Amino acid sequence: MKTLKIAIQKSGRLNEKSVEILKNCGLSFENYKSSLISSVTNFPLEILFLRDDDIPEYVQDGIADLGIVGENVITETGADVTYLQKLGFGKCTLKIAVPNNSNITKISELEGLAIATSYPVILEKFLQQNAVPNVQVRTISGSVEIGPGLGLSDAICDIVSTGGTLKSNGLKPFAEVMKSEAVLIGNKGTEFNPEVQELMQRIRSVLRAKETKYVVLNVAKTDLKKVVELLPGVKSPTVVPLFDQDWVAVHSVIAEHDFWEKINLLKAAGAEGIVVMPIEKIIT
Repeated sequence: MKTLKIAIQKSGRLNEKSVEILKNCGLSFENYKSSLISSVTNFPLEILFLRDDDIPEYVQDGIADLGIVGENVITETGADVTYLQKLGFGKCTLKIAVPNNSNITKISELEGLAIATSYPVILEKFLQQNAVPNVQVRTISGSVEIGPGLGLSDAICDIVSTGGTLKSNGLKPFAEVMKSEAVLIGNKGTEFNPEVQELMQRIRSVLRAKETKYVVLNVAKTDLKKVVELLPGVKSPTVVPLFDQDWVAVHSVIAEHDFWEKINLLKAAGAEGIVVMPIEKIIT
């Protein structure tokens, strides 16, 4: 059995969530904060802790079989890797931002200006697509947002999560360049490896669980049909008799995205004593 290698960010915004999803998959490993490599004791896997910019190329070159990294980093490096699974965390947007007192309202008005960024490849492609070829793209690493204040650039292009950093530096978002989130990637053909398939099944079971809630409720038999129609469950709801023969308990799952709407509809249909619990994993 081959020991796989997966590369994740050593420090930064994706590190904690990457470690969390691996541990939620039942993987046992230690010392990930103080070492560059950690062995999983209950699965044929080693975890490499790297700079996020290095992860796509490590995977492309086969040094690592798998990696967890942001889509923006993959696009910027141009690495030839396979997207295996979007992971639902690390969501952000790469945006162009201008000073608050700027009168720029159209992308075409960036013509002839200077833009500071850590993502020159993505930015230049975006400008080409929008027919704005004459822009000075100034590549800097870290603290991109101080570019206009130092007179280095007229605008910036950087990752925006909450927008707080832009506001604190007197900037406002102007144009959206791309959306990004963390993804599981692999080198070509890795997805056919049995151990990779097993790991992907575990990851997907964890992701499905995060998207749903387990619900138990009581309902009079006269209202049962109305309630069941609102609860499809994984296949169909489970109905359990109660001591009161006129009532039953219904067990099911509700999707996170329409949770509150469903709860209100269930109450209106006659559901009572609704108990909601998180789900650790869903295996189908």
